[in-house]
Amino acid sequence: MHTKDAAAAGESAVRVNLVGAWRETSVYTEAERAALELTDQGTRLADSSGVTDEAWANAAKHFDEDQLMALVALICLINAFNRLNVITRTPGGGYQPGQYA
Repeated sequence: MHTKDAAAAGESAVRVNLVGAWRETSVYTEAERAALELTDQGTRLADSSGVTDEAWANAAKHFDEDQLMALVALICLINAFNRLNVITRTPGGGYQPGQYA
């Protein structure tokens, strides 16, 4: 869903296709990298003890308080929808950009 929306919004295929390897690429800004790190740590809770002070401080360098809270809310919302789709066994791939607009 998100890759389709990103492409429809004009995001480059390179950036969309490399998001899973963001640590090994140079196509994302420092702010984007901070957001991706916060997202990874806030999502992969079973792999760690949560969001590190370093990841939070780095994100706070790039985003003001309102932006940071919006980012956290989006991370939580997307995680909730992903888990809902897993639990209800909703198959991926059928979404079309703008479908829920």
